[in-house]
Amino acid sequence: MERFTIQTRSGFEMVDITDRVQDVVSRSGIAEGFCCVFVPHTTAAVTINENADPDVRVDILKGLDSAVPLNAGYRHGEGNSAAHIKASLVGSSELVLVEGGRLVLGTWQSVFFCEFDGPRRRQVWVSCTGK
Repeated sequence: MERFTIQTRSGFEMVDITDRVQDVVSRSGIAEGFCCVFVPHTTAAVTINENADPDVRVDILKGLDSAVPLNAGYRHGEGNSAAHIKASLVGSSELVLVEGGRLVLGTWQSVFFCEFDGPRRRQVWVSCTGK
């Protein structure tokens, strides 16, 4: 398993980490298998979605804000309940196929780290299994 750090710049953002994950796959030496990308945080997540149009990221964050507003009478004392809920909805991991030593992603797909309570210094853990 390898780990890398992300320094987020705002409270809510999606950071393309595809190249960094591919670097881990390349160093692992596997040609065929799986790559698990895991985020060990309760107010951040990881997802796969479109990277061709940056407005998609804006729309995803806007949609999540609409579904889970920042202030909705939550009880959690730290004031970041919306970030916890968004992280639970998006998820803490993604499993990506590896073929020919490369991540298998659709034409428009990228792997994104999702920040819901930043800016912060975050970790991404990547583990590759295969042959």
